[in-house]
Amino acid sequence: MNGAGVVAVLNVLIVDDEAPARERLRDLLGDVAATQPTRIVGMAANGHEALRFLAAQQVDLLLVDIRMPGMDGIELAQHVARLASPPRIVFVTAYDQYAVSAFELNAIDYLLKPVRAQRLEAALAKVRASLPVAREALDRIAEPRRHFSVSERGRIALIPVTDVLFLKAELKYVTARTVEREYLLDESLVQLEQEFPERFVRIHRNCLIARAAVAGFERDEVAEHWLVKINGLDEKLAVSRRQWPTVRAALLGAAGEERA
Repeated sequence: MNGAGVVAVLNVLIVDDEAPARERLRDLLGDVAATQPTRIVGMAANGHEALRFLAAQQVDLLLVDIRMPGMDGIELAQHVARLASPPRIVFVTAYDQYAVSAFELNAIDYLLKPVRAQRLEAALAKVRASLPVAREALDRIAEPRRHFSVSERGRIALIPVTDVLFLKAELKYVTARTVEREYLLDESLVQLEQEFPERFVRIHRNCLIARAAVAGFERDEVAEHWLVKINGLDEKLAVSRRQWPTVRAALLGAAGEERA
């Protein structure tokens, strides 16, 4: 509330892949407007649409379905948490009881379908008194992301994780390299290694490589270390002497060094 006792209006974006569910939430927000005023600034059918909307519009609250094709509500929340001024998030679900428990423990509210007006009203009141959900809390309860989000020229670009060949730390940023180009991620290489242990392997203190991107190895006799050959690129990456035993075990494995 402001100093005059008037409740501030929340700008709300509804995100659900089912049109009837979006419309029901819209109608329920109207039903509770007397005590919890909101302004619906948009409706999105999936996480991709929501991120494009957020790049152009100020939003205070996302009402987000958990299960959606393409990008589900949890991955959307992970990207939202990395925004400079992330909106609050209330999850909407008909399933995922284990996930719901985790959200509750981390002070993230949720609504079970079919959503009731009284429950929505309580969630909105909680949102007004809450801080945005911590990014670390989302990372603990979520599956690894399927996309990296990059801010470029005032918009949010989504890069499929499966397209990234390697991740290299440079100054304050991490460079994500695909076959086509490089992207700058405002993230920590250590955090990325912890989030994607099955996909990326550390080959150097400043570099992780995708297991699927490894085409083989060759020996640099001058520098006396191994180089990784990369699918789709002419570039080769150096493996530090310290990391070579781990890399050899992780990437060569039972296949032995015939891939080198």
